[in-house]
Amino acid sequence: MHNHYRNRIYSNYVNARNTALTSKTLEDLITCGPYLERLIRHHFPANRSATIIDLGCGQGAIIHFARLAGYTNVRGVDGSGEQIEAAKRLGIDGVEYGDLLETLTTLQDASHDCIVTFDVIEHFTKDELITIVDEIRRVLKPSGRWIIHAPNGESPFAGRILFGDFTHELAFTRTSIAQLLYSSGFSDVRSYEDEPIPHGVKSLIRWTLWKCIRGGLRLFLAVETGDSGREAIFSQNFLTVALK
Repeated sequence: MHNHYRNRIYSNYVNARNTALTSKTLEDLITCGPYLERLIRHHFPANRSATIIDLGCGQGAIIHFARLAGYTNVRGVDGSGEQIEAAKRLGIDGVEYGDLLETLTTLQDASHDCIVTFDVIEHFTKDELITIVDEIRRVLKPSGRWIIHAPNGESPFAGRILFGDFTHELAFTRTSIAQLLYSSGFSDVRSYEDEPIPHGVKSLIRWTLWKCIRGGLRLFLAVETGDSGREAIFSQNFLTVALK
């Protein structure tokens, strides 16, 4: 899966940037807590013993919050040694070093209830992604779910995410990701906007302003195309949940 430029960037993925990617303590994960808690509450399987793997798990933030929510059979894999070391430093176990596709090929057919790829699939070319999609569908149990977080090509600031990482190859829209997943045999595909999560005064103000800005963007679409934009997703990233 890896070529020359990937080897160079991924070997220094955490620290070769203006600000370090990983957290120093578990308390530093508080900022992403409201979003991940809602993701787990709304989109993870109801069964707390469900078999879940987070591919490209980074330092294991999703695994940490999933365990706090009571999930007992969740683990992660990441191709960055620095991320694995960060997970160990934070005390998040069940995080292993490994290549995403190689890991998938070792998993048995219909063995997992849920697979998570959070900020992962944009790192692959279209041909590579087709192989990954097929492997994920093979590994999922009937009615199993794939939770995807990826850059949104429909956002006014799409380039900020797509070109914000040298290893990014792709961005998606709710339409293009549905096209990929339905044509690959998934039975239901739903996408969700990454709107601010109200959990205090500041975040409530952000959420209110977001709704106002979103209304303006819908008006822009309506003027240009006649489409009300009710289903449009404008956030820089978005979430997709696909059922096998």
